[in-house]
Amino acid sequence: MNILVIGAGGVGASMASIAETRSFFKTFVLADISLSRAEEAIALLDDRSKFVAEQVDARDRSAISALIHKVKADVVVNACDPRMNEPIFGAAYDSHCNYIDMAMNLSAPHPTNPYEEVGEPLGKSQLDDDAKWRERNILALVGMGVEPGLSDVFARYAADNLFDTIDEIGVRDGSNLSIDGLDFAPTFSIWTTIEECLNPPIVWEAERGLYTTDCFSEPEVFHFPAGIGPYECVNVEHEEVLLIPREIDCKRVTFKYSLGAEFIDWLKTFAYLGLDSKEHVRVGDVSVSPRDVLAAVLPNPAKLGHLMHGKTCAGTWVRGTYDGKPREIYLYHVADNETTMRDWGSQAVLWQTAICPVVALELLSNGSWKNTGVRGAEAFPADPFLNLLGEYGAHHGMVEMGPGLWPSPKPTGQPGWDRPVKRAIRLG
Repeated sequence: MNILVIGAGGVGASMASIAETRSFFKTFVLADISLSRAEEAIALLDDRSKFVAEQVDARDRSAISALIHKVKADVVVNACDPRMNEPIFGAAYDSHCNYIDMAMNLSAPHPTNPYEEVGEPLGKSQLDDDAKWRERNILALVGMGVEPGLSDVFARYAADNLFDTIDEIGVRDGSNLSIDGLDFAPTFSIWTTIEECLNPPIVWEAERGLYTTDCFSEPEVFHFPAGIGPYECVNVEHEEVLLIPREIDCKRVTFKYSLGAEFIDWLKTFAYLGLDSKEHVRVGDVSVSPRDVLAAVLPNPAKLGHLMHGKTCAGTWVRGTYDGKPREIYLYHVADNETTMRDWGSQAVLWQTAICPVVALELLSNGSWKNTGVRGAEAFPADPFLNLLGEYGAHHGMVEMGPGLWPSPKPTGQPGWDRPVKRAIRLG
C-alpha cells in the first residue's frame, strides 16, 4: 500500500510516528502546504526509509490529484480540518483513489430556525455520493478517527455480540486533562470545537428521524472509567448520530461531551461577542473571520503535550436487551497523556485520534476490511479492528452498567443553554 496523508499537523505527524512501527505499507507520503512542517515531522522518526515529505495546497483539487498520481497513492488520508474535505474528497474520486477522513463535511444549520429544524446535516454531500463511489469501485471511509471512528466500531461490536435489541447508542467522551499555567487552552482545534459545540446539537430517533436541540442540552452525569470519574456531559453536533443508524438497528443515537461548566462559559462568551463567527469582518486594511483570529491567538494543541496531565476517554454507551433481559454497557478506550508523550511524542487527544486511521489502513491493506462507496466504520466488522488495536498496544475496555454495577448515566434535569444568543456586535 502507498499512503498519502495530507496535513502534517498534530494528527498527521502522529499518524507517521505510529505507522513507523508497522510494516504493512510500501510508502508513506506526508504532504502539507508547508513543506518544512512535513519535513520536520518526518525528521523526528527513527526510521525514515519509507517516508517522504511533499508540498500541496489542500484547497487545490487539481494539485491534489496530480500528487496522488505522482506518488502512486492507493489511499489518500485527509488529516486536515473539515474545511478541506471537499477538494481532497473530490480529488480522490477524480483519481480513482480510496479516501479516509476523520471528520465529515461541515453542516449548514437551518437559516432561520436552527434549533427546531434541521438544515444540511454533517457530511450530507459526501453520503449523497455513495452510489458514485460504488460505481467506481473505490471506498471513502469517512469519520475514521476516534470519535467518529472507534466509537462507531464499538457500536458495531455491541450490535453484533452483546445485544439482541438496542434502545439507544450514545457516544460519551470525557477526560480529566489539565494544562499547566494556562486558564484556557483547548486540547483539540478550537475552530473545530466551536463548530461542534455551538452548532445545534443533533439527535436521531427511529420514529422521529434526525432533529436538533438547544446547545448543551440534556445534561447528565456520566461516570468515566480508569480513574477519570464523574463528569457532566451535554449534547453536541457529531457525525455518529448520522452514521450509526445507516448500518445498525436501534431506536436512538446521541453524542455527548463532558465539556465542563467553565469551558461552556468560555464558548458562550465567544458566541455573545461574535468571536465564533466564520464570516469575515473588516479590521483596518484586512478582512478576517473572528474565529480564525481566535484560533491564531490560542496555543497550538499539538504543542501542549509537555504541559498536559491526565487521561482522555472515548467510548460508546449502549442500552437494550440481551437474552430477554435489560442490558447496559460502556465500551471505551483511554489514552494517558504521560504514556502517549513518552512512547509517541504526541499529546493524548491527537494520538488517540491518529491511531484509528492507521489501524484502518492496515485492515484495508491486509483485506480484513473490504467495501466500496461512502461508508463509516460501523459498516465493517468490529472484531478485526479491536484485535489489531490491541496489537498496537492500545487495548479497549468494557463495563457492565446498572444497579449494583457501574453507575448508569444520571440526567441532571437542568436546562442547556438557558437564553438565546444576543451578539454584542453586528457582523457583516
